Amino acid sequence: MTTAYLIGPKVHLRPLLESDATECWAWFNDPDVRRTLALRGRPNTEVISRAFIHNLDPRRDQVFAITTRDGGIYVGNCGLHEIHPVDRYAMLGLVIGRKDYWGKGLGTEAVRLLCRYAFDELNLHRVALSTYAINERGVRLYARVGFKIEGRKREHVFIEGRYVDEVMMGLLRGELLDE
Repeated sequence: MTTAYLIGPKVHLRPLLESDATECWAWFNDPDVRRTLALRGRPNTEVISRAFIHNLDPRRDQVFAITTRDGGIYVGNCGLHEIHPVDRYAMLGLVIGRKDYWGKGLGTEAVRLLCRYAFDELNLHRVALSTYAINERGVRLYARVGFKIEGRKREHVFIEGRYVDEVMMGLLRGELLDE
């Protein structure tokens, strides 16, 4: 078992390992999970997931596996991408791939831990993300943590037979909300 890196009451965040591809690749093919992710285009495979993990550059991407504190069950991934050391910002990504763990507050806690890490350890000033308007649960999660809607790309993506807005959200140092 890999040592936890960031620890919360419900989840641990640990470095994402190539061996995690064995489990997580299937999440990205589940239509319920996939519908709110940017990688909707082509089917995913274990080889694609393994290569993605292998090619992560820690200077630009800090990516973690989300595991439950009780039992160490691997339930999702989260990360800071496109880390910009001069302007001190990054893009946040999150997926809870195990649907039986949806609605239990694990994503909210993982985002809080990740944002604390971004501000306190990486000395970032801003964390941003984009999500789709159909991801109402995600928009509410991000707002609970302190993210503000900063803009919309109207009818930007085609999902499930219709055009959907992309919602841009941002969080500045000092805006992170605790529970």
